[in-house]
Amino acid sequence: MEDYTVGMVLTFFLIITKLVGSGKHIPTTLDGPFDPVTIRFDPSLRQGSDDIPMNDPRLKKNVTSIFPEQIALAVSTPTSMWVSWVTGDAQIGSNVTALEPASVASEVWYGKESGKYTNKRKGNATVYSQLYPFVGLLNYTSGIIHHVRIDGLEPGIKYYYKCGDSSLSAMSEEHVFETLPLPGHSSYPRRIAVIGDLGLTRNSSTTIDHLTKNDPSLILMVGDLTYANQYLTTGGKGVPCFSCAFPDAPIRESYQPRWDGWGRFMEPLISKVPMMVIEGNHEIEPQVAEITFKSYLTRFAVPAEESGSNSNFYYSFDAGGVHFVMLGAYVDYNSTGAQYAWLKEDLGKVDRTVTPWLVAAWHPPWYNSYSSHYQEFECMRQEMEELLYQYGIDIVFSGHVHAYERMNRVYNYTLDSCGPVYITVGDGGNIEKVDVDHADVPGKCPSQGDNKPEFGGVCHLNFSSGPAKGRFCWDRQPEWSAFRESSFGHGILEGNNETEQAAQVKENAAVSSKWSWVMPLFFMVTIAVC
Repeated sequence: MEDYTVGMVLTFFLIITKLVGSGKHIPTTLDGPFDPVTIRFDPSLRQGSDDIPMNDPRLKKNVTSIFPEQIALAVSTPTSMWVSWVTGDAQIGSNVTALEPASVASEVWYGKESGKYTNKRKGNATVYSQLYPFVGLLNYTSGIIHHVRIDGLEPGIKYYYKCGDSSLSAMSEEHVFETLPLPGHSSYPRRIAVIGDLGLTRNSSTTIDHLTKNDPSLILMVGDLTYANQYLTTGGKGVPCFSCAFPDAPIRESYQPRWDGWGRFMEPLISKVPMMVIEGNHEIEPQVAEITFKSYLTRFAVPAEESGSNSNFYYSFDAGGVHFVMLGAYVDYNSTGAQYAWLKEDLGKVDRTVTPWLVAAWHPPWYNSYSSHYQEFECMRQEMEELLYQYGIDIVFSGHVHAYERMNRVYNYTLDSCGPVYITVGDGGNIEKVDVDHADVPGKCPSQGDNKPEFGGVCHLNFSSGPAKGRFCWDRQPEWSAFRESSFGHGILEGNNETEQAAQVKENAAVSSKWSWVMPLFFMVTIAVC
């Protein structure tokens, strides 16, 4: 079956129209498994791009201290939304003093008409610090980070809102968002964007520009957001290694102002489109007292409590007929742990007549044929894959590997028509450039001592059956790898209307609905009766 490739995100929908209009068959996952395809890489493209400097207009603060900035949305429930923002001035230096969160109120005014705010809600505020009591490393304390949950929202409606502190006459300008459809087997978000490993480079900017023009109704950010922990080395100063710049520092420094710059950079998009995040390894950011993930945990509101999770590292939410499960790879994922128990309970509650689609996301991929991060999170796969298979997960999105790869339906490294479609989309445009080496190319197979994860054990294995039996790496593109290409970009997951769904059901007699995935190819992911 042929894969349809294009050069830019902006041309996807033109190609889709041409294919549909011409009557040419668009491949679905029911047509698979597909013969593996690799789009060969042009080495001249692997130049990457520089980090956007902190004095760039898109990263500079352009409001006075008490006014909101870095405004962002996130789904809470089908009828409620989180609104987050920052006020006050962050500090960086050897001596920093945390701001008082209660000094600025957390309010959101909202309504269905511009300038008419019929509802008002209050929330909470906090600050965090990133501390390094070592010579040469700078401490940081954040501005005041606000989170307010607004509720009573109706589906598919535009809402206009302001946020800030009305008592200080410090409300933001008006923003607008459109709510998602309620859970239902025939209602789906118009378009879902998927990004991984974004960073804050010129390539990142191109990715976000393209994504914005595609007008998504929801964004999945599958880890590694800012690369703040590399800005003082491979980023802003261009030093080749951390130990070269800071030879006496026992902890790798994270330059936290990059988080503020990233929040300003993203605000034009995520102040109108909810963004759902999950942590990646670049969000670990260790500091004193073995504290980690402080920025990630403080800056982002996620529906953990709403979905019965006791941790912002993993949660779930509904968007129309899709139930999303966001899993944490850098906290306990063992079958005896809290995350696994929560996942089993969460999946057990899913009503597939209401949300036919189950989509999961976490940062490091389980299935990956690139040399980079090859079999890195094999322990997590061995602990959790059977549970996901049992409940019929349809699609899994991951990042971490800076390239695009789509798998055939697979379970336990064996082609399986009831297994999920795994998609790696870790190529948002970060400073580390795209990955180009494949583990099946002679001389590119990593050793079993390579690719050790930042969290969890090492469970590397040789394949026990199939063409690669007895070997750590295949000698060709694995049969479970359907398509791979080294390029920067993002993905679009798009629902098809009910008429098209009905036609597909009639034709195949085994499909309940279908989604298209674009990046940078077009095909249909279908649900098969298993």
